[in-house]
Amino acid sequence: MSSTTDKIKGVTNEAIGNAKQGIGKAVDSDKLRVEGALQEAKGEAQQAVGKTKDALKKAIDG
Repeated sequence: MSSTTDKIKGVTNEAIGNAKQGIGKAVDSDKLRVEGALQEAKGEAQQAVGKTKDALKKAIDG
């Protein structure tokens, strides 16, 4: 997967996670809040992977 793809998927997962958390709060669903928090964390990790790939490519390419 390219760094751009990782970052896009990360942003998407973060947004969906935030939405799930908001809906979970609105309908008082702990399950939905937890799912949202986990998906948000997954998105943050995907973005970090993308940024790391960018940094490595820059270091290698000089």
